[in-house]
Amino acid sequence: MIRAAGVAEVTDRDFETEVIGAELPVLVEFTADWCPPCRQMGPVLTALAAEEGERLKVVQLDVDTNPLTTNAYKVLSMPTFMVFRAGEPVKAMVGARPKRRLLEELADVL
Repeated sequence: MIRAAGVAEVTDRDFETEVIGAELPVLVEFTADWCPPCRQMGPVLTALAAEEGERLKVVQLDVDTNPLTTNAYKVLSMPTFMVFRAGEPVKAMVGARPKRRLLEELADVL
């Protein structure tokens, strides 16, 4: 998986610990190597993690190697962004978007 700098990768194995058990809200990008819009989001996620790191944890999950989590949350399109707060998914967004729009959409969950 092509990982965004400063953004952790989570897997089926550690999703529970890293996302469900996180103290901060977590933005999960469900991504895949074969997805061009996912690659476009790399710099956006890197910037978001750097700017909002104290308020928001940003992680990526490769859908091809982590089918359990992908199926559990019924993720069908890439990229899908899901925000988890207190272990629950509170928001889902599908498709690449500029950082400004992503921040606007995250405003109510931060």
